[in-house]
Amino acid sequence: MKARVFSGVQPSGNLHIGNYLGALKNWVEIQENYESIWGIVDLHAVTVYQEPAELRSKILETAALFLAVGIDPKQSSIVAQSAVPAHTELAWLLTCVTPVGWLERMTQYKAKSQAQETIGDGLLQYPVLMAADILIYQAAIVPVGDDQAQHLELTRDIAQRFNSLYGDTFTMPATHLPAVGARVMGLDDPEKKMSKSATGTGHAIGLLDPIDQVRKKIMRATTDSQPAVDCDTMGAGVANLLNIFQAFGGWTAEKMQAHFSGMRYGDLKKQVAEMVIAKLEPLQTRYYEIMAEPGYVSGVLNHGAERVSPIANSTVQLVKERMGLYTGA
Repeated sequence: MKARVFSGVQPSGNLHIGNYLGALKNWVEIQENYESIWGIVDLHAVTVYQEPAELRSKILETAALFLAVGIDPKQSSIVAQSAVPAHTELAWLLTCVTPVGWLERMTQYKAKSQAQETIGDGLLQYPVLMAADILIYQAAIVPVGDDQAQHLELTRDIAQRFNSLYGDTFTMPATHLPAVGARVMGLDDPEKKMSKSATGTGHAIGLLDPIDQVRKKIMRATTDSQPAVDCDTMGAGVANLLNIFQAFGGWTAEKMQAHFSGMRYGDLKKQVAEMVIAKLEPLQTRYYEIMAEPGYVSGVLNHGAERVSPIANSTVQLVKERMGLYTGA
């Protein structure tokens, strides 16, 4: 019997090459080895205001991109989080065993709460819902980026606390990270991770960006003051471009060094652009073919929810029984 794997992305902003290289590409590669569940975590998106029509459109867009990159709905379940109500039911039950102090020290909560005058309670409870997303499927493997490592560790703490209070109930999840491309930085600021929420036009390469725009963004990417690639003393911008090329191309470190050492930055950027474009063009073609099929994406999401709901409902039933809640028996 295959171990179960779960991970998800928010349907807010535009999915970019960092999302692909750090998550989606890895999901495609491992989907055959696990019982795979990939979530579109729309309930997380509404911790800040989302325009309703745009959010609905982004949910379908995200699902179509999952399919376009190679996630196979026959092998994997693609699920909109809000289509499985058990997520929120388990989140409440886990909230009741999670100390507030654990949530208040979360790095992302502290950063986001300091940047806003008023915050919703959903921002504080976000990690508990994330824990519920994972634990509800008894996921053994959770492929997340290193920026989510603290949230995953909290998930493990919550599971352990619940298990100690009510008996062995939840599988303890482990991480699974790709070896290359797990952290892609912004083209305009290579000291910061590429983000869907960044506003700069030259920051990220969207998976659906027009090809001429992709080329322009890469050609304008930040490098450093040296004239050519020095593999021993390169700056963050050059390292980021090489990381992007290697992650898309699958080259070894030795081949990368032999090929790029001494190359002038203009030529480096041209080669990175051609590598990225060669991967994005077929992805975009497939995406638009998928979106042109009426009802197909909704059907995939509906089927995914039907397939995973028995697992989720069974977990909630077990949790309620362990806690002594009324289950209709």
